[in-house]
Order: sequence, then C-alpha cells, then structure tokens
Amino acid sequence: MTTFDAFARFAHAAPPTPPQPGQAPRSAEERLAYHSQFVTVRTPAIESLARQVRTLMILGQHQQATARPSLIVTGPATTGKTTALLQVGRTCHLAHTRRAAPGDDRVPVAYVLVPPGATAKTLAAEFARYLGIPVTGRMTTAQITTAVCHTYTAAGVTLVLIDEIHRLNPRTSSGAEAADWLKDLTERIGATFVYAGIDVTTSAVFSGVRGAQLAGRASLIDCGALPARAGHRELLAALEGALDLTAHRPGILPRLAPYLHERTAGRIGSLSRLIRQAAIEAICDGTERITKTLLDTIALDHLAEEHYRPRALARRTRPGR
Repeated sequence: MTTFDAFARFAHAAPPTPPQPGQAPRSAEERLAYHSQFVTVRTPAIESLARQVRTLMILGQHQQATARPSLIVTGPATTGKTTALLQVGRTCHLAHTRRAAPGDDRVPVAYVLVPPGATAKTLAAEFARYLGIPVTGRMTTAQITTAVCHTYTAAGVTLVLIDEIHRLNPRTSSGAEAADWLKDLTERIGATFVYAGIDVTTSAVFSGVRGAQLAGRASLIDCGALPARAGHRELLAALEGALDLTAHRPGILPRLAPYLHERTAGRIGSLSRLIRQAAIEAICDGTERITKTLLDTIALDHLAEEHYRPRALARRTRPGR
C-alpha cells in the first residue's frame, strides 16, 4: 500500500460483495475467501473523516501563505483508524479517476507509513519511495526533500495520508528533526495532510513546542470504542446482513450486542475479526451459523482477551453462582 501502484490497485479493486437476492449460491471456497476479506461498514469515524477531509480540501485549495489545516485520527489499537484512513483515500482516488480526462496521470493521494525510530532522512525516503523517486545513500536529507517536494507538486498530490504517526518522538533529537521536516513539508506541498496514530493526544507527538504547532493546525477525530447503545446494534445488523452462511438466523448478532461489546471492548477491529473468524469456523464445521457458543471458542487479539476474560471469570466465580 505504501507505493502508488499498490495503492492504486487497492483503490480500484472491487470490494467484497455480500450475497445478493436471486444470486446462485457460492461454493464453500468462495465464501471462505469472501469472509476472509469481508465488507467494510461505514462507522461514525469513517463518516466524520470523509466529511471533514472533503471540507478541509476545499478550505485549503487556494491557501498559499501557510500550511493548510490538517486532521489527526487518534484512538486505541484496533479501533479502525487505518481502515478509516484507507477508505477516505480510496474515495478521493476514485473521485479523481472519474473526473480525469484521458491522459491525466496526476496522483491524487499519497499514503505513507512513519518508520520505527523515524529520522528526517528515513521519513523523507518513505515519501520518495511512494512515488518511486530514486534515493541513494549519498543523498542528503535536503536533496531528498527537494526531489519529494518537486515530484509531489508536479504529480498533483492533493491528499497526504500519514499512518503510525505515534512512532514520531519529538523528545529525541532525531525525532525532533523528523517532526520539523514534516512541518516543513506541509508548507511546501499544496496538499491536505491527515495523520493517524495510537492515542496521539497522550503520546510524545503532542508534547512541547513542536507538538503545540501540530495541535494548533490539526482537528481531531477520535476513533474510540463503539458505544454500547442502539448504534452498536445497527452496526451488528449491517455486519450480519453481509454474512454468507446458509443456516444463520437473522437477528442473532444484534441480540448478542451486550456480549459482543464486552467481548471486544467496543473495538471495531476486534469485532470484525471475531465475526469473520466465526463465519469461517461455521463454514468449516458445517454448522453454517454463528452462535454465542461458537463465538466463545474463538481466541481474539490479546487486547480484547485481556479486557474480556477477567470479567468473564469474575462472573463465573461470583458467590451464589
């Protein structure tokens, strides 16, 4: 995903298609492949990010004097930050493709991962790699930066998505240089910048003078845990409606909403994984339906298990049980 060719393939790839009325039944192999990918539901974070990105891109379209306003997508792990970022990037890429005249080879979206222990030079190299800009070991950071700014401007990049921003640590000398480099880049490239990272507001990214500069330019979108209310049931109904199982009874997942919320701590990434794994298990064992018994047998990511198992054990060992 961190090169333009890979991102373009992702953007143009047909999304997984739920079963349609009147459609011939798919084979078990086809349904296993479908559930391994599965659909992406429009969470509140995706909706908010899409709306704000559109607004900020218009707002900054003719701004020249200073860096354009930016966005930061923050939240705990497995809450859908990267998914939201990629879905908005895909939408922007496809919108440009639909409007583009024949021969228009502009690049509307760039997607870059902050490398671990990022320095100004390694971060600059990641930006260069996305558009295939040649970089040699002898090049200075300034030389790479000049090439990046020239190429991104010539390519017409209008949206820059920067993931794993929490890896940037302005408290170290190399991290401070990387933060300064990124600030300089936002002033030299005419694009809207969107950052995503784990709990950014409590990380080093927002600390000190450099953090204040970023916070002063960026709006925040919180990809927190999903609330345990009616909206959670609606999301479960959407996920259930996308299942391709021959014996699953509609309404089971929404009725299990309190259990599923506690089981996954309200994290969309953990919830999606749980349902996908359960669907695959149901196909493999021939039951073709998801039940609470089946869901309880599935081991989730460590964060979700650490949240749920102690609570389940406490209920089982409560006096009188």
